[in-house]
Amino acid sequence: MTSITEIQRTANQIRANIARVIVGKSDVVDLALVALLCEGHILFEDVPGIGKTTLAKALAKSLGCEFRRIQFTPDLLPSDVTGLAVYNQKTQDFEYRAGPLMTQVLLADEINRATPRTQSALLEAMQERQITVDGATRALPRPFLVLATQNPIELEGTFPLPEAQVDRFMIKLKLGYPTQAEENAIILRFEREEPLENLAAVVDAPAITEMQRAVRAVRVEASVREYIVRVVHATRAHASVELGASPRGSLFLYRAAQALAAIRGRAFVIPDEPKYLAPFILTHRIIIGAQTRLRGRSAEQIVKEIVDSAPVPVEQ
Repeated sequence: MTSITEIQRTANQIRANIARVIVGKSDVVDLALVALLCEGHILFEDVPGIGKTTLAKALAKSLGCEFRRIQFTPDLLPSDVTGLAVYNQKTQDFEYRAGPLMTQVLLADEINRATPRTQSALLEAMQERQITVDGATRALPRPFLVLATQNPIELEGTFPLPEAQVDRFMIKLKLGYPTQAEENAIILRFEREEPLENLAAVVDAPAITEMQRAVRAVRVEASVREYIVRVVHATRAHASVELGASPRGSLFLYRAAQALAAIRGRAFVIPDEPKYLAPFILTHRIIIGAQTRLRGRSAEQIVKEIVDSAPVPVEQ
């Protein structure tokens, strides 16, 4: 089985490779690696031009996996995503023609521009790693990773993702604006060439699959596990929260803590990992009340308040 040292080394190689294209944002890259090692999916939500699509492409190229992109639009049909059965006159039978969903790394660009019917075509693939077309179920290749982007500002002509779809995403990330120094470096980096075009893979699909198995063996003490459950349960009991995080949130937080410990070079989880990860995994899983929003409080603030108030286990 792949060792923790090998996982950390590979993570460093992927991080360095992406840094050839993306300036800064090392924390975002680490969280993307966490989702990859947990077989989770990522929702990038930020304003246009921040680098969401570029980061997704750089990650896909670094992995050496089959990559496809879907530009979501209102007229996109579910069959345009999953593929469809076409009648072959020579064989007198229907043949399946794979859609872009039959890949290893899928970039779902501007996912909230598609209709709910098309958005739901991703649900089975994201959760079960399979698709069903005309009654026939087909397994997706492994690893399978969905990188979805959406613009939270321009809402005209968009369809908000339903809660069931949002809950399938392990991590929701925001890149944010770069600093002046970072923006200057971006201009210089893209001045004469497109660094994304020359980006080479640093790891292959079988190695990623082995690392995903190895991460599951990272040790989590009972006290840390109970801390994770305590934080998630607190989202359901908070006065400002109408709908708390689901058990899927607990499981994702547990697995993400294992992956983060591994890329940090440890074979065991400490409370710092779930405490750091909670806002990225739980915020998009809770629904706050209308009065809370009117008072100017956000879901991010509520989760941070819960994490800060939850007793952290200490070494005896």
